[in-house]
Amino acid sequence: MEDVITDIPPPSRFFLEDLNSFTPPSPPLPRPFLLFSTPSPNQPVCPSLLIIAMSSPSLHFFHNLPSKTLIGTLILPEIPFSGNTIEPSLGDKSCNIYALNNNDHLIIIVAIQYQVAAERSHAVAKLLIGEEIVPEKVLILDSVQSRNFRGRLSPDETFAFKLETSQQRKGLADGDGGSLMLEGVDYFPSGSVIDGLSAALLGRCQMKKIRGALCVSWPQHGRSVASLMKSLLLKDVLPGLEYKFDGEGEDMHSRFGQTEDHPLDSELYT
Repeated sequence: MEDVITDIPPPSRFFLEDLNSFTPPSPPLPRPFLLFSTPSPNQPVCPSLLIIAMSSPSLHFFHNLPSKTLIGTLILPEIPFSGNTIEPSLGDKSCNIYALNNNDHLIIIVAIQYQVAAERSHAVAKLLIGEEIVPEKVLILDSVQSRNFRGRLSPDETFAFKLETSQQRKGLADGDGGSLMLEGVDYFPSGSVIDGLSAALLGRCQMKKIRGALCVSWPQHGRSVASLMKSLLLKDVLPGLEYKFDGEGEDMHSRFGQTEDHPLDSELYT
């Protein structure tokens, strides 16, 4: 006689994919959207340069930039507003959009202070580049993710690497690199990976044939990398810009900067 307690139970009549068919699908997330203080219906913003800041050093730099003007925000419906302050703060989970006039050129700055999920990266990239914002050039600022870097990363080292679209490289070859030359910055090492929102943004630039560059820095936090980023931006990207450095704000950026790696999305190899 079989022992119903110790005998192996018979296999299920259903496969795993069959069982999933009984679960109702999750409702789709609402699309992200841009909200401007002075909207222009059916007319995109066309800056000479779009800067998308995601790394802690770049967020700290632009947070302390006095000459910028808040003109809008990017709304990702799944990101809650609870805990955010009325005035822009490095501790907020927000994505503010600023305007900056430098040498009579309009520059748009997007400060992304929250993590964008992998499945939302392409939707955000499409929204920021080529729809309501149509830039001539794009500069993306992010941090090196240790899990994607081929080689050893020491916290005592400070460096930056870059990746460029084919249009940007062609402009450099023709002697028309503009403000994205990033002189002295080495190219991202072969075999290392850029993923997540940074890859989606750079891929969007490549697809739209926009001159774009991605600059990633290491370490993710600290005074040394903040000084490096400040030097690169003032020398190669925003020459002639007056900038007052706030030491206390630097300590704040180390506490409120992004500390988690971006979730894996499309991979961009070099």
